Amino acid sequence: MSRRSLLRALGAGAAGTVLAGCGVPAAYVEPGDRAGRDSSETDRTLHFANWPLYIDTDDENTSKRPTLDAFTERTGISVTYTEEINDNDEFFGKISPALMNRQQTGRDLIVISDWMAARFVRLGWVQEMDRAKQPNVTKYLDPQLRSPAFDAGRLHSVPWQSGITGIAYNRKRLGREIRSTHDLWADDLRGKVTLLSGLDEAFALLMQGDGVDITRWTADDFHTMCEHIEKHVRSKHIRRFTGNDYIKDLSTGDVLACQAYSGDVIQLQADNPDIEFVVPEEGAELWAESLMIPNLARHKRNAERLIDHYYDPEIAAELATWVNYVCPVPAARDVLASSKDEETAELAEDPLIFPDDAMRKRLAIARDITAGERTDFTKKWNAIVGL
Repeated sequence: MSRRSLLRALGAGAAGTVLAGCGVPAAYVEPGDRAGRDSSETDRTLHFANWPLYIDTDDENTSKRPTLDAFTERTGISVTYTEEINDNDEFFGKISPALMNRQQTGRDLIVISDWMAARFVRLGWVQEMDRAKQPNVTKYLDPQLRSPAFDAGRLHSVPWQSGITGIAYNRKRLGREIRSTHDLWADDLRGKVTLLSGLDEAFALLMQGDGVDITRWTADDFHTMCEHIEKHVRSKHIRRFTGNDYIKDLSTGDVLACQAYSGDVIQLQADNPDIEFVVPEEGAELWAESLMIPNLARHKRNAERLIDHYYDPEIAAELATWVNYVCPVPAARDVLASSKDEETAELAEDPLIFPDDAMRKRLAIARDITAGERTDFTKKWNAIVGL
């Protein structure tokens, strides 16, 4: 399952039921109750939970992670790294009982999608970081990612990697360009289009196709978008709704155009140069999956140091060459450009890793779906998708 697999049929409802049963006010943790005793000075370890295949590995020994090893060598802090996050809601269910009951989670650092990070911030389940001890984050964090609506000033979160939700298509098979979200609805694509099934991953791009400013969208915008998609479902223009299995559909030619993630397309292009990724003229969604420190983490200072390690442009560049998502450290571009390896140097010119100014003007971070909106919106969207 993809690290960006989001809400499914019962996901939001299940999480909502848990909180409703305990009462959201009871689940909320006041700022003064979030910090635990920090053992970083005497215990040179930390536990880092991440998604599968989301960090560099050694070519000859995949159990080794060069950027993590470099951190341990430099600081003496050993890292227990687990690839235990397969789905945002599943992970929420795993650690929410401890967090709502003011207990340790056993993890010092986690990576979750920003829409889920918004829930953690809203509930008071993550700690504010000390930016005075994170000079690299302060200096090098991408300005476009510095202050999302859910976490003004990025006090509780730091992007691990970023990405773009746009449109992928097979130009050779289609025989023309796609420039706009509206192009998906052309007659020659009937039955050859897929959209993402998760509400949080799908809605922003589709609203942008309707000309909506996704940083301040309204309930009316959401319902208008749903009406448009329902029409294309009824006409069978949309082949189906997918998770990351759109990759297979696009590769085989069963689908000619689809909603897609920038990082996936970079990897697809290595095998099929006819596949292109488009940031539509109306715009596309810029998203991130962010590092956060859970309440009562026993090694907060060590976790802050690890985060800052990954904002060193040299380290960020090394990670970017492996994961191929939008690098949240623009200064890493110069590091890659100076590489003597031609293939590595070419990555510095890839706008899907380092968006240029023209592309950035068409990228926006969507306003999060609020707690009050989520139940009804998820129900409506899942009915359209068939979940």
